[in-house]
Amino acid sequence: MNNIISNYQHVLPTYGRYPVAFVKGAGSRLWDSDGKEYVDFASGIGTNSVGHSHPRWVKAVAGQLELLAHTSNLFYTQPGGLLAQKLCQLSGLEGVFFGNSGAEANEGMIKAARKYSRDKYGQGRATIITLENSFHGRTITTLAATGQDKFHQHFHPFTEGFKHVAAGDISQLEAQGEDVCAVMIETIQGEGGVNVLPPEYIQAVARLCQTRDWLLLIDEVQTGMGRTGYWFSYQGLGVLPDAISFAKGIAGGLPLGGFLLGKKLHGVLNPGDHGSTYGGNLICCTAALAVIDILEGELPNVEAKGEYIRSQIAAMNLPQVVAIRARGLMLGIQLKDIAPAEINQQLLNSGLVALTAGADVLRFLPPLNISTEDIDSGLAIFKAVMSKL
Repeated sequence: MNNIISNYQHVLPTYGRYPVAFVKGAGSRLWDSDGKEYVDFASGIGTNSVGHSHPRWVKAVAGQLELLAHTSNLFYTQPGGLLAQKLCQLSGLEGVFFGNSGAEANEGMIKAARKYSRDKYGQGRATIITLENSFHGRTITTLAATGQDKFHQHFHPFTEGFKHVAAGDISQLEAQGEDVCAVMIETIQGEGGVNVLPPEYIQAVARLCQTRDWLLLIDEVQTGMGRTGYWFSYQGLGVLPDAISFAKGIAGGLPLGGFLLGKKLHGVLNPGDHGSTYGGNLICCTAALAVIDILEGELPNVEAKGEYIRSQIAAMNLPQVVAIRARGLMLGIQLKDIAPAEINQQLLNSGLVALTAGADVLRFLPPLNISTEDIDSGLAIFKAVMSKL
């Protein structure tokens, strides 16, 4: 392990890494370079949606590697077309743009919204409203869209044209002026603490957007691709957005993201308006098709697995646990009297990989196909660590 870690001396120290080097994975298990085994309740921050080294995923990716890896978007490819068709069928939206990451996906969605408004209304109607405690990415523009002051440091000037309002307060949205073109929300604020927005609030936002011809943009980077028990989280909330972004779990750990546009935005982006060199890469699109194929059999079980984890933690009656916020397999355990980072380190030492979110929340994002046996193994570690505090 020391050799692997020492090799990072030339990597910029932009991450607070744990002193662990993983070298192998299978299903919901990981092994480090010392041979220690872990239960994975993090899935690469939600990207390894079908676990590690799934045989069908490996076979699909390896097969495409033997054929062709990349051609650029100057040409047509079969994986890109098939994936676009599948995503439109699953989402109910009409067109897709492929990129590489969640931030890139949100940036493209922002561009589409502003072009729609400029084409229809001219200048002066470009403001996008986002929510306090939101997180939309780390580019200059998506940092500006993010509604957390701690991210608004060091990199000024940020992109103009964003306002932040309190989540759950529809009156603050109603008070916005004629400069607004869109509202961009996460149905669950993942990085902000796994804050689940009430369905009635999201429905009210959708009605307001329809009344004022504001575009409803939903950031599905973390909530999409089955994480909440639906292909996209809005499908369980009775709304149809004008556009959504996606990334993380779509390609099972390979870098793929993008955005989907609905009927109102059909035709708004034309040749030359947007682009991404690696977007629609054949390997990543093939991986995503395999992920969708695997998840079609797993999706009906996601909500039940999430409820099982929630109920098991609740039954532990741990005094440090204040609340459990969850939809599907996106769970936030709010803690008191102890920092989540401290707990997370102890969990890792004991063989459970988890995450934190915000100042007081431990976050679980296990693979969507995790077995009951692996859930139980992970929860046993969690209980043992918490019981020693």
